[in-house]
Amino acid sequence: MRFMSLTAKLDAINEFDRQPVSADRIQGSGTFVALFAGEHIAGTEFVIGPLFVAHGVTATDLFGGLIVGNLLAVLSWAFFVAPIAVRTRLNLYWQLRKITGPQLLFVYNIVNALMFCFLAGAMISVAATAVGLPFDMTMPGLNDRYPNSVSWVIVVGLVGAVVTGFAVLGFDRITGFSKVAWPWMLAVFVASAVAVLQQLGVSSFGEFWLVANERIWTGVPLAGQSKFTFWHVMFFAWFCNMAMHIGMADLTILRYARHWTHGFLSAFGMYLGHFVAWVASGILCAAALGEIAPGPIAYMGIGVTGAIAVVVAGWTTANPTLYRAGLALQTATPNWKRWKVTVAAGAVTTTAAMFPALMMQLLDFVALYGLILMPMGVVIFADFWLLPRMGLQSYFAELHGLQFSWPAALTWTGTLAVCAFLPMEIFFLGLPGWFLAVGFYILFCYIQQQRKLGGIVQEVR
Repeated sequence: MRFMSLTAKLDAINEFDRQPVSADRIQGSGTFVALFAGEHIAGTEFVIGPLFVAHGVTATDLFGGLIVGNLLAVLSWAFFVAPIAVRTRLNLYWQLRKITGPQLLFVYNIVNALMFCFLAGAMISVAATAVGLPFDMTMPGLNDRYPNSVSWVIVVGLVGAVVTGFAVLGFDRITGFSKVAWPWMLAVFVASAVAVLQQLGVSSFGEFWLVANERIWTGVPLAGQSKFTFWHVMFFAWFCNMAMHIGMADLTILRYARHWTHGFLSAFGMYLGHFVAWVASGILCAAALGEIAPGPIAYMGIGVTGAIAVVVAGWTTANPTLYRAGLALQTATPNWKRWKVTVAAGAVTTTAAMFPALMMQLLDFVALYGLILMPMGVVIFADFWLLPRMGLQSYFAELHGLQFSWPAALTWTGTLAVCAFLPMEIFFLGLPGWFLAVGFYILFCYIQQQRKLGGIVQEVR
């Protein structure tokens, strides 16, 4: 009876899987400050900051790249995602269904859900490095690929179960947790970095820049790591969340926003998380003499409080990411309740988290998953804004009862195919890829609609 009662309550949670968000569930700015800050002052920040150190970024390149790149990310949320989100009030998957038809959406949703599961898995791995500290667990190293101990597998499994539980409870519970957690997490990041500055030789504010260049961001990569420049930092800061803004995944979140300008509130995540937190964790990495595992470096900086912050930071990011994955799978499997597919996504996520390579190769993975999902975000952007201005129909698949949109499919696969042959590092491919996708989609839609509508005119005559 208790189990039946629990499942009935979970079934009753309404996350507007297939319809616009109702007026009584619209959220104010405070919700989005907390959500962006909670998601982006995160466990992964304890990984990304040290990886910049490992790749030999100079202090000038780091600070300059973060200022510019994070600004571009904020503008992408504000001008690409938020206006469409507040006009349609639909999640990414139902919005895309109107454009692509259900068959192509099914394929996209499986890919999308797997990408988000892997990303959430990296965040669970981060939290596990802190949870395992009291058990003297062997920490994964920079070059580890596979689980290195039974204790690692057990700890990851426990953390994954907790994260999945929060994601099942829905949007309101996720934002409630973030509202409580993010101010404290930011304070811990800053306090832990300040605590080790003296160890690095900084005894006054004026000495920081000298020490930053000589002992933290020295411009010399660790053995086996490539050299990063200003451009790597700028494009990574802009595109590390490409799936969320240019890829339109945050339609799912910003559909709850009262006004499109709430997209600018992403600045709380970018400049507190992807600036302050990356700088702070880089300082911790330098003080730890190249240690990468987040739990140990946070513990070194500020003790048990730092370790707890790694756990909480992993949860606040993994929760909304797994929530998105659950919605993607729910749209692909409409006969299942959202909470059931979220549990299934949690199982996949937790299994992926057991492989340390996901965490240690986070820069490359984040760039890859953003690139894979980006073209379909461009399809949404072009279909909503550009096609009507060119005399073409938006939502063509829905209007004409099409099960599969070949213009969207060719845009997705064609963009990725061309990008695969461009002579650029993966961090830079998103920009030319965006213009390719826009051009492909408009061209293919023009051909499709000329043939389809031209044929209808001929039949009428």
